[in-house]
Amino acid sequence: MTNLVDVSSEFIDTARQFLESAADQWRGDGATEADASTPERVALFPDLTPDEEAAEMSAARSWRQQRFDAGFGWITGPTQHGGAGMTSAHERAYQSLERNYTFPAQRIYDIGIGMVAPTLLAYGSDTAKSRYLTALHRGDIVACQLFSEPGAGSDLAGIATRAVREGEGWRINGQKIWSSGAHLSALGLLVCRTGDPDKRHANLTAFALPIDSEGVAVKPIRQMTGGSSFNEVFLTDVWIPDELRLGEVDRGWEVVIATLMNERAAVGGPAAGGSGIFSTERLASLLRRFGRADDPVMRQEFMRLHSELAVAKWTRLRSQARLRAGQRPGPEMSIGKLALTNNLASLSRLVSHALGPRIVANTGEPATYMWSELVLGQPGLRIGGGTDEVQRNILAERVLGLPR
Repeated sequence: MTNLVDVSSEFIDTARQFLESAADQWRGDGATEADASTPERVALFPDLTPDEEAAEMSAARSWRQQRFDAGFGWITGPTQHGGAGMTSAHERAYQSLERNYTFPAQRIYDIGIGMVAPTLLAYGSDTAKSRYLTALHRGDIVACQLFSEPGAGSDLAGIATRAVREGEGWRINGQKIWSSGAHLSALGLLVCRTGDPDKRHANLTAFALPIDSEGVAVKPIRQMTGGSSFNEVFLTDVWIPDELRLGEVDRGWEVVIATLMNERAAVGGPAAGGSGIFSTERLASLLRRFGRADDPVMRQEFMRLHSELAVAKWTRLRSQARLRAGQRPGPEMSIGKLALTNNLASLSRLVSHALGPRIVANTGEPATYMWSELVLGQPGLRIGGGTDEVQRNILAERVLGLPR
């Protein structure tokens, strides 16, 4: 287990004891020791009723709080902000152990932990850090990203939401759209125009916005899958104190780029490693169960996906090494985002071919129709986290040096 090199046996033993006491152990065939018949759903944008969503959030929060209180919720975080102050090697070691266990889905925290918290740590005031970082990593609150607008999706430099100085703070008016999880969030990472519209990249400022501020209205958007995980957010005369500003005035583009790189790392992360939704053990079990494991076409599709996941993992490790060396996220984050959408498409084709009609009609057989939500939802990831076209442009211009 190479991930455990350079990590003390005491840390490993403590982590394993925590997991054995708090989580169910994964058996490798899609079930746990606690309950082999537990139903699963495989969805990127799940169609949950309000009661189901509340139950999922409660379970996710309980697990994250348990993990944080045991010392594994923010392993590499600075101790003054609630982290354990350990190395990335400790984090990788813990993750290596945690992959052998099942626990409540944590997707409601993906944006807050993967995108908002790193930006807040890098650019937030001491007040903002002390108020939100521990709460985010412990799961006490959920956070969202408030970037895209009806007239400015991929072109964030063209946003119209305006923040104007007023006393010791800012008065904000505008609209955001496609904000994942905003209806569950207590905090939003907001970018506004504060300077001359003609200056484009030199006229933006970022803020940490409490969603319960007066004048904030969140309205869910219904998707083709039936779910409503995206939202419109309306900002009407919202006042926010200057201590919640992130970075310098009119230099928000730097904050935006850092956040987008974190976003693409967080979104692209599931593309790597063959775990979670991409569990190759579960997929192999699915092929065996329906007699498709000896089909040469299915075997070729499976191994192509397995290879793509391995390449995505290596690319992610390279980007992690860059971050550990103190360098800023690079265009390899865009590669990770593209890898995710491509691997999701490959996964959808594989399970569709393996299951056939079972994926479009619920026969009552376990672990079959549940994949339909993934197949319907996966095209949406070609837009979320920066469209595939934008990622290709980044790679063409910044990596290959092609002209605009």
